Amino acid sequence: MIEMAKPRLEEKEFLNPEEAIRHWNFSSRKFYRFLDETDGGMFLAYYKKRKLILRVAFEKYLQENPAKSILLNSKVVRVTL
Repeated sequence: MIEMAKPRLEEKEFLNPEEAIRHWNFSSRKFYRFLDETDGGMFLAYYKKRKLILRVAFEKYLQENPAKSILLNSKVVRVTL
């Protein structure tokens, strides 16, 4: 059986919230609150009860609005060698 390779997040047109969090390194708590508080008219699509983020439209929204800095994950990652 031939397995199809999964597309990378930057290649997908629609992202679920978990994929969006990983793609932009957002805080999950802050991003879910943001989704609950916004109507997301230009960058959200709904499939039944699921919210899908339109990647290109959301990237444009992030460029035009300062929301990205508010949503970023503030965890400090330390790398030891």
